[in-house]
Amino acid sequence: MKMKKVLVSLLAATFVLGACGGGGGNTDGSGGDKGSATSGSNDGGSGSVDTYSYVYSTDIETLDYLFSQRQTNSDHYSNFVDGLYEWNTEGQLVPALAESYEVSDDGLTYTYKIREGVPWVDNEGNEYGADVTANDWVAGLKHAVDKKSETLYIVADSIKGLSDYIAGKTDDFSTVGVKAVDDYTLEYTLNAPESYWQSKLTYGILYPVNEEFLNEKGDDFGQPSADSILYNGPYILTNNTAKSVIEYTANESYWDQDNVHVKNVKLTYFDGSDPDWLFKQYDAGEFTGARVYPNSAGYKDVEAKYKDAINFSLPGSSTFNMTFNFNRQAFEHTSKTTDKQKEDTQKAIMNVNFRKAFQFAFDKKAYRAQNVGDAGAEKALRNTLVPTDFVEINGKAFGEVVQEKVRANDPDAYGDINLAEGQNGTYNVDLAKEYFAKAKEELEADGVEFPIHLDLPEQEAAEVLVNADKSMKQSVEDALGSDNVVIDIQLLNEDAYYAATYQATSSAATDYDISTASGWGPDFMDPSSYLNIYNSHSGDMLTTLGLDADATVQGEDPGKAAKEALKLSEYDALLDKAAAITDDVNKRYEAYAEAEAWLVENVIQIPIFASLATPSVSNQVPFTKAFAYAGLGEGRWKYVEIQDSAVTTDQWNTLYDEWSKKREEANKTAE
Repeated sequence: MKMKKVLVSLLAATFVLGACGGGGGNTDGSGGDKGSATSGSNDGGSGSVDTYSYVYSTDIETLDYLFSQRQTNSDHYSNFVDGLYEWNTEGQLVPALAESYEVSDDGLTYTYKIREGVPWVDNEGNEYGADVTANDWVAGLKHAVDKKSETLYIVADSIKGLSDYIAGKTDDFSTVGVKAVDDYTLEYTLNAPESYWQSKLTYGILYPVNEEFLNEKGDDFGQPSADSILYNGPYILTNNTAKSVIEYTANESYWDQDNVHVKNVKLTYFDGSDPDWLFKQYDAGEFTGARVYPNSAGYKDVEAKYKDAINFSLPGSSTFNMTFNFNRQAFEHTSKTTDKQKEDTQKAIMNVNFRKAFQFAFDKKAYRAQNVGDAGAEKALRNTLVPTDFVEINGKAFGEVVQEKVRANDPDAYGDINLAEGQNGTYNVDLAKEYFAKAKEELEADGVEFPIHLDLPEQEAAEVLVNADKSMKQSVEDALGSDNVVIDIQLLNEDAYYAATYQATSSAATDYDISTASGWGPDFMDPSSYLNIYNSHSGDMLTTLGLDADATVQGEDPGKAAKEALKLSEYDALLDKAAAITDDVNKRYEAYAEAEAWLVENVIQIPIFASLATPSVSNQVPFTKAFAYAGLGEGRWKYVEIQDSAVTTDQWNTLYDEWSKKREEANKTAE
């Protein structure tokens, strides 16, 4: 959240439901009761249902919420453990296990009053014998450091003394700025004021853990089994069977029972091979909701029964993109037959005019239409990494300022390009041809031979994604000429696909030239939560570019030459400049807009679409789910309500208007 920084699986995005209307890339859906998804009923339901049933696509790898950054894990464990604060349905931060807080005049010290009497329980719902106390947050952060958490970047430079402890400059954890003043008073001390600090509290690395249980479990803590963690959140994991089923039940000892309406959650494994199966299961009463596919053979059945109950969710905060591999080292999955082809492809990818030509040749609307149909194809299109309206700069949307800077910096390429969301802004065949001509002249002078072959891996069973890749191939080859560029789609089984893309943990493992396997959602409400992912020294998504963060490199950095050729040091400097501004939010955000503009102009990656914005039929009452634009939250089922029949479009629109007004009022109150 988002979100995690959330690394998100694109397969999940093909069948996600998002009736809450926002958030950053929920991978599961909207719920329902197995026996209550009234077949053929679309008159606006009234009965309340307490069971959610749908699908998931990726097995839980770990339940260690203090360690993992992957959304495919956090969508589950965020239901099992509460932190200090949480997102409510209007997108406001509200107290969870912290009843209140105070901040010092200098903005450096936050003191939280912890809710008393909240028990830790085991996977059978039995009380462990200890309540949640302030020390649990101290123990949690120390465990995160000891385990080299994937999410340390969120707080390493924020909390006083933490970076020194991580670097081994001290072995005394008491020097770190987290302190249990007493059993129910917790204190954090920061290095510098952070206007967005509170939004970080919704992320797993700042969640509590019972130290005694942690020590008992040792290396088994957080294993993907229900008994590997303790629970203080709204749900308890009761079943986790790989590639089969995941089930939760409501925690009867939960402190906020009144807001837990869904009592049972059942997720069935789905590999994406038969998208129409989702609707068939919904229509049979097995699922409470279903993604529907306007391009599929079965869509006529959806329209026949639920024509007035097909609704699009609103775009979310996660951005799915296409990344280039700037230093490919693995060639297990390739159509290339010679070393010369490998070398020529690498030279082409490193050429900025080639990347611009590719960007302008890529018809993102046609690509997205394979998933959601022509009618919804533009709804979630995104042309920048940071969403247009993520924050404001002196009353202007962040994206508007980025647009102005890009046009001023590179008027030839972007003078007439519209980067606003919800339209196919970067698709321009004339510009594609113009910039390819420049690239070809430069590359041929360097001995490059054409056509350039680009390997694009895809899951062979994921019909919708394969069709999307074919669409990309067609638009790019039509615009640039198949005698110049060829996209070779590499159809892989699920395990091979994930190993080469989403689950690759080093540049050496990334086996592609271009990939659409992942995306990103923010951890907290600051543009840095997006833009820092490509910092050339510490970026958490460098691996998707075929590069490595400094801390993961043993010996000489294999991507050093590529980083230098891309001039990523320029980007780093822009990030450093923005990060140093802590006393003026508008100046800070404008500096980050400069960094986003640099990404656009250099085409380091190509944003494609936002999470959510997909059509579905569902019994989940719209806008009853947490609206989480950052951190963890929108994977949670707390607050969600389910009715006994499909939500009609009229009902959705009415509830959207009501929710929008509540959200606007809540934002005014917060200000």
